[in-house]
Amino acid sequence: EVFLPEEPRAAPPVDFLQELPSYQSALRRRAAAGGTQERRAAPQGSAGLRAAEARGPEQEGGELAARPAREYPLTIAEKRRLRDCQQADIKYVSGWEQWKRTSSKSLKKVLSEVRELFSYLELWRHDIHSIEGKFGTGIQSYFSFLRFLVLLNFIIFILMFSFVTLPSIISEYGIFNSSFAKISPKNIELHCTVYKPSGNMGLVYFYTYLKDLLSGTGFLEVTSLFYGYYTIDAAWLSILRYNLPLAYLLTTFAYLALSLLWIIKRSVEGFKQNLVHDEDQFQSYCNKVFAGWDFCITDPHAARLKHRSLQYELQTDLEEERLKQKIADRTMKEKLRIYSLRIFINIIVIAVLSGCFYSIYRATVFSQENSNVSIGHDDVSNTNFQANLLVQYLPSIVITLANFIAPQIFSFLIRFEDYSPAFEIRLTLMRCVFVRLANIGVLLFSLWSQISYCATDECKACGYNYELYPCWESEVGQEMYKLMIFDFIIILAGTLFVDFPRK
Repeated sequence: EVFLPEEPRAAPPVDFLQELPSYQSALRRRAAAGGTQERRAAPQGSAGLRAAEARGPEQEGGELAARPAREYPLTIAEKRRLRDCQQADIKYVSGWEQWKRTSSKSLKKVLSEVRELFSYLELWRHDIHSIEGKFGTGIQSYFSFLRFLVLLNFIIFILMFSFVTLPSIISEYGIFNSSFAKISPKNIELHCTVYKPSGNMGLVYFYTYLKDLLSGTGFLEVTSLFYGYYTIDAAWLSILRYNLPLAYLLTTFAYLALSLLWIIKRSVEGFKQNLVHDEDQFQSYCNKVFAGWDFCITDPHAARLKHRSLQYELQTDLEEERLKQKIADRTMKEKLRIYSLRIFINIIVIAVLSGCFYSIYRATVFSQENSNVSIGHDDVSNTNFQANLLVQYLPSIVITLANFIAPQIFSFLIRFEDYSPAFEIRLTLMRCVFVRLANIGVLLFSLWSQISYCATDECKACGYNYELYPCWESEVGQEMYKLMIFDFIIILAGTLFVDFPRK
């Protein structure tokens, strides 16, 4: 029975909403996730409250006092009765229990005030709230994610600068009565430990500085940007010995672990919010129809975009239902045809990936062989400078082209595989992310194949090609640096010359 006769007039709408399938589905989800008896019993309305009163305050005191009355999904009259029960329950509790409850409330109040204070210190808090007010929570979440990336990179910089770069600078310049020591590694030939960066000496051509800035060589090679800069093995700060190689390793592991934990924390928060939305198709439809509108939107253009977004989501749901019915009605002949077509398309995808990987490998080998030859020549001209810079950026150019062309091919091929719209998006994203990550892996593999190639006994004693790569770690860093610079140039050019004029 939905409407109880002894309830106030405000109760029937609440009870009616609690009888909706979407609400009952949410309750089942909470129960399956291991919710406590308190969470399952609290939304039961006045019937559960009367049962609690019948059992007596001694039995239900701890449960009713566990959460404030405002956290229960009850009417105002029911919340007042619940508050009276909680207050009447106090006289049955010992002094120790009363002290614990009072301390818990005070601690929660202090923590709430501290959180409110820290909220005012958030980066771009006012600007992001303004964006949320004009364009809704969807656009706001994007800028919140960008703020998260900025803070994460800033923390990484603070860790590396504090524990690696700063001790090196202090010990090298003798600040705070400090010194440093270079300890030769054991069981390694002496010539394998000599590293002389190719810094600019004397008069050079004006474009040499531009080449060094774009390729990470010359004056940049003797900065803290690359691993070869950290030639100090131990730093002495007064009487304390600071192991710099160990600090470099531990700091790297520390910020990687911090990044992982922070990302997991944000993912868990989003997972909690999406638990109810992914319950079933009927509940998803109810959420879009009755609770899909974002009331933070005040801009008319943003409101039209939100209308289109909701319309597209409803169309997608209907299309998925149509495809499910179509899949259920397929004959054996149609299933064989679609599976054969999917196998053929996946073979094409593998061929595209193989072509990208082979192109990156050949471009990296060609770049390493010819750029090293060009560096060895003393006759430098403007034409040679441009050609050498193009050769050095060849792997970055090929990777960028692969990252641009491969997703276009994947988006075209996915149309013929006859998947649902939601699965099409997920599969395309998986393929695009895989090709981007795999391209970096192929680049590193290609570099290591050149670095580890040894043709002489003197080279084999070092374990890598010491003649061409005195510090192979800096060589790998330079390739990543060039890839980052070229990717930044492409993004900037696309934004200024493609996206901006189109808008």
